[in-house]
Amino acid sequence: MDEKARALLPPGEDARAVEPGGPGGGVRGVEGGDRSGVRGGAPDGVRGGVPGGGVPAGWLALLAGPMSFGIAGPALILPDVARDLGLPTATATWIATAFGWAIAVGTPLMAGLQSRRGARTALAVSAALVLLGAVLTLVAPALPMLVTGSALQGLGTAGLTTIAMSLAGSARAMGLVTASLATVGSTAPLVGDVVAGLLGWRAALALPVLSVLALPAVLRRRSVTPLSDARFDLPGAVLLTALVTALVFVPHAWQVAVPAAAVAGVAAALWLRARPDGFVPAAVVRAPVFLASAGTAFLLAVANFGMMYALPPLLAEHAGWSSGQVGLAITWPLLFGGLASYLVIAMTARAPFRALVAGFPVLSGAGVALAGLSTVPAVLLVAQAFTSLAAASGQGAFATRAGAAVPDGARPAAMGLFNLAYLLGAAFGPAIATLLVG
Repeated sequence: MDEKARALLPPGEDARAVEPGGPGGGVRGVEGGDRSGVRGGAPDGVRGGVPGGGVPAGWLALLAGPMSFGIAGPALILPDVARDLGLPTATATWIATAFGWAIAVGTPLMAGLQSRRGARTALAVSAALVLLGAVLTLVAPALPMLVTGSALQGLGTAGLTTIAMSLAGSARAMGLVTASLATVGSTAPLVGDVVAGLLGWRAALALPVLSVLALPAVLRRRSVTPLSDARFDLPGAVLLTALVTALVFVPHAWQVAVPAAAVAGVAAALWLRARPDGFVPAAVVRAPVFLASAGTAFLLAVANFGMMYALPPLLAEHAGWSSGQVGLAITWPLLFGGLASYLVIAMTARAPFRALVAGFPVLSGAGVALAGLSTVPAVLLVAQAFTSLAAASGQGAFATRAGAAVPDGARPAAMGLFNLAYLLGAAFGPAIATLLVG
């Protein structure tokens, strides 16, 4: 764009956001009316520290947080579900498994939709999936429909969470989003149990639908998103979905899942070389800061979610507590980690990246070491607080760094892949804990 044309742009318009071939490549325009520009690795439409073309961070937190109800909410009510449906409890756990698979698969898929069609379209599709899933959950007469409803809610909330993180325009905003995920997750089992007692377990399983309450406010702010002009990479999407599906099932059936994951991984790597601008952008997976951020977040999630499953039997054994007492006791360190992470992320916003890569794993490792060396209940709860704080803070701090490490147009894809790494850690942690404790 020449200087004469640039002079005609409205104040605050960034030529890079409207010129083909600007940073990130393949950007063909922006949606919405607030074209405040994309600068310096910040998310779409950030001006004056307000994310997503003016979306307050509180609404982004509400958009993302309820996903944790689907992850942790069924923990205490699955026996009731199994009893009412006349099924073994182990069979009823497919409801939670379907949600976990859906958020893992849906995270990169919905990020791809956002890259191609913009945040507004991705928000509408994600919300529709959540609503449809909630309706199926409320009316399902049998397990297959319940599993389908859970999967649809997982796909939708994965999209809403990824969009919320891609629109978070500062470390504080990102901190509030990730703190909401951790805080809701820490209270989700108890909230789910209370809701089930008042309204029935179907209502408890439909709690992720609360995320759509933020939709009008987010849409009203006309969030800005650079759009990709590249043709949709169907083979890349299929290969990534196959890889993620295999990885999710590794803890459950590793004999089949590990070879399948290896084959899918090799095929995906070969396709990445052939199509570097495809569904998984090479600019993202080849960025060292992104890889370090996603890898560290994965490890922090493994430790935190593994501790969440390892500690309850230890507390029951060494303290003689009932399951209800254990559930209440473990809520407090998890809640502390979620709430305190907001302050930690804000305080480390300008910290050197290497300090974060070293500091958060050390904090998490200290928690794991405490749990391995002591059987005192108070020490075990402190250990959980350490791993919870490290995971919740690390998720927000590293998500900010991961988004800033890639070209502007690749930010939605980066957020999708980053969240995928964290969610895979949430899947592997409990399986590892079960092997070590059980």
